[in-house]
Amino acid sequence: MSKTGYITARVEPKLKESAGRVLKKVGVSTSQAITLFLRQVVMQRGLPFDVRVPNAETRRAIDELEAGGGATYRGSTKEIFDNVVRPRRKRRV
Repeated sequence: MSKTGYITARVEPKLKESAGRVLKKVGVSTSQAITLFLRQVVMQRGLPFDVRVPNAETRRAIDELEAGGGATYRGSTKEIFDNVVRPRRKRRV
């Protein structure tokens, strides 16, 4: 099927540039990403993610992180998961 439909959207220039850099790293153009998003909208019959107003606890956490606070973790995803999310139990000898 040929692509003949056009979408024009106004977005902040910095957002467009940042998203473009991320998409380039994963090998997807902005047009391809929009097509993927729209296909998911059709398949899910709605937005393919939850859109909610954050509760008070989440809002406080967001504010803390935006102010430069909060915990930071370094290492690979596996290391963080193993050490923070799922601490290893010591083996009995």
